[in-house]
Amino acid sequence: MSVKLAVFDCDGTLVDGQAAVCDSMEAAFAQGGLPAPDRNAVRRIVGLSLPQAVMKLAPDATRDQSVAVVDAYKAHFRATRESGALREPLYPDIREMLLSLRDAGWALAVATGKSDRGLRATIETHGLEGVFDSLQAADRHPSKPHPAMLEAALDECLATPVDAVMIGDTSFDIEMAKAAGVKPIGVAWGYHEPAELLRAGAAAVAEKPADLREMLLEG
Repeated sequence: MSVKLAVFDCDGTLVDGQAAVCDSMEAAFAQGGLPAPDRNAVRRIVGLSLPQAVMKLAPDATRDQSVAVVDAYKAHFRATRESGALREPLYPDIREMLLSLRDAGWALAVATGKSDRGLRATIETHGLEGVFDSLQAADRHPSKPHPAMLEAALDECLATPVDAVMIGDTSFDIEMAKAAGVKPIGVAWGYHEPAELLRAGAAAVAEKPADLREMLLEG
């Protein structure tokens, strides 16, 4: 029998990191000699790999400017984390929802635009070591919505697409799930509006983590 697998996006789905992302992006653009991007525009690119996000925020930047912004972002974010100032709280009831799914026999994974280093740090900060069976980050895969990281999670967990769900807060997550043949479920507490997730092809949108738990355990 195939494993039931729930794959989660991270930023905007498990943790609320928008302030840290916006602050680091503004600092990086300043260091790269570019005007600060609109914060709403920054929130909308959360989930993409960093180079893709910078390209969308500054499409007219030169390659050297883009590379400088990417490097500055990584340095600023890392410095913020190491100083103890980084705030990426778990959304309410996320921990309980994850543990309930594990107790019910689900395998759990993460597919995120974060770096491996950033994802590991987030998991350690919130004491979630051992909760996830597969961790897929942007360092090793093409950016969402390419299905590579989701396909890697399926392979690592020995799950088939028909027995898996992809849970995320952006249209990038929904499009990635569709490309991999996995059922897409949106969440309403992240960075893209529920109507946008439904237009992208989400099978459903959970209003809160308890609703998501119910969808998966009873669906």
